[in-house]
Amino acid sequence: MRFTQATGRPTADPPRRPPAGPADHQEAGEPVGTAGRGPRSCARTDHPDHPDHPDHPGRAARAGDARAVDEDVPGAVGRELQELLADRLTGCRGLDGVFAHDIAERVVRFTRRGGRRIRPRLVWWSLRACGGGDPAQVRAALRTAAALELIQTCALVHDDLMDRAPTRRGGPALHADVEQQYAGTAPHPAAHRLGASAAVLAGDLALAWADDVLTGLVLDPGLPPGTAHRLNGVWRALRTEMVAGQYLDVQGQATSALTPSRAIRAACLKSALYTVERPLELGAVLAGADETTTRTLCRAGRCAGLAFQLRDDLDDLFADPSVTGKPSGGDVREGKPTYPLAAARALATATGDRRALGVLEHAVGRADLPDGELADVRDVLVATGARDLVETEIARLAGQSLHHLGEAALEPRAAARLRGLLTEITGTPGQVPQPGGPPPDDTLAAAGTEADR
Repeated sequence: MRFTQATGRPTADPPRRPPAGPADHQEAGEPVGTAGRGPRSCARTDHPDHPDHPDHPGRAARAGDARAVDEDVPGAVGRELQELLADRLTGCRGLDGVFAHDIAERVVRFTRRGGRRIRPRLVWWSLRACGGGDPAQVRAALRTAAALELIQTCALVHDDLMDRAPTRRGGPALHADVEQQYAGTAPHPAAHRLGASAAVLAGDLALAWADDVLTGLVLDPGLPPGTAHRLNGVWRALRTEMVAGQYLDVQGQATSALTPSRAIRAACLKSALYTVERPLELGAVLAGADETTTRTLCRAGRCAGLAFQLRDDLDDLFADPSVTGKPSGGDVREGKPTYPLAAARALATATGDRRALGVLEHAVGRADLPDGELADVRDVLVATGARDLVETEIARLAGQSLHHLGEAALEPRAAARLRGLLTEITGTPGQVPQPGGPPPDDTLAAAGTEADR
C-alpha cells in the first residue's frame, strides 16, 4: 500500500520566508537543530539567527502569535518538530547509542524532512476558520500538527516495508537504508531481516511519540475539559481508521479484490478520513467550534479526501513522474485495488470488452510489467471510459466539498485559505463551483455515498 502525498502542485500557503533550520540533509549522529545551518548560523543568543533572538522568525510563532503562523504554517510546524524531536532524541541517546543511531535518528530525519505538511495545514486553517487563534490554541494546534506528522512517519515507514519500496522522499526507504548499512557486516538474509525489523520498530517509535504528544495535550490543565475529551476521541478514531484503511489496501492487493465499492471503502479510510476529514475535525475541536460547524467541516473533508485519493490514483498512470515524485504505474505493478482500475474492469465487464479484460488480467500485479504494456493499461482506462468517469467524480466530489464548506459559519479570510487548500489537494483549480451556488447533483455514485456517510 502506498500512502499518498500530494506533491508537485502549487502550495496553498506559500512561505514568505524559508523555514528555519531545515533537516533535509542532516547526517546520522548530527545533533538535531544543527542541520541545514549556513554560514550565518550562530550559537550566540544576540544573533538574529539564534532561535531565542527577538527577531528570529520562529520566536513569535512559539510565543503563540497566530499571525506569525499564518505567514508560514509548514515552517512553524517544522520548528515545533525540531524542538520536540531534539528532546526525544536526547532521551534515546541516553538509553543506547546504537538504538539512537539506527532507529531514533532515522525517525527524526524522516519526520523533519517531511512533505508539504498537508495535514498540519488542514488543522491550522480549520482552527483559524473556526475563529481560533489565542496563544493557548496556537500552541495546541502546533503540537497536534506535530503529532500528525509523527503518525504519518509511522504510516509511511510501515507502508514502504509492506510495499517493498526502495525509496521515499528522495532517499532510501528506512528498511532499505538499514539493510544497506549492515550489508558489509552481516550475511544478506540477516541484513534484510534487520532492515525489516528496524522499519517495524521505527514506525512503532514514531507512533509512540505521536501518542505522547497528544497525551500531553489531553492532560494539560490549560485545555478546556470538553476540548480535551473531544480531542482524545478524534485521535482514537484517526489511529484505528488509518490501520483499517492500510489493511484493506494490502488485503485487496493480495486477494485481487478489485471492486469499485471495496476500492472506495479503502480510499475513504486511508485518505478521506485520515488525511483530510480528521485533521479538519481536530482544528475545529481545538478552536472550540460547535458540533454543527464541526460536522459540516467533516463532510467537506470527506468529499475532498476521496477526490484527493482518486486524483492520486489517476496520477499514478497519467501524470508526469517528475511531478508526482514516483515512477509511473506503481499501483498497477503492485496490484493495488484502486478505483480507476476497478472501474475499468467493471465497465469492460458490462460491455463484454474481452480485450480490455485481458489486458487488465495480464498486467495488474506484474512487478516486471514493461512500459509498453503499461501503456496498454492506460489505453484501456481511456477506451472503457474509466478515466473520464473518475475525472467527473473528482470534480463532483470537489464541488460537493466546497459546497459543504460554504454552509459553515466560518471566518471569511481563513475560510478562503481553507477553500484554496481543499482545491489544491483535489487537483481541481478552476474546475469547481464557488460556495453559494446551487448544490451538486444529489444522484451520488459509490464514492459520493461513502463521502456523505
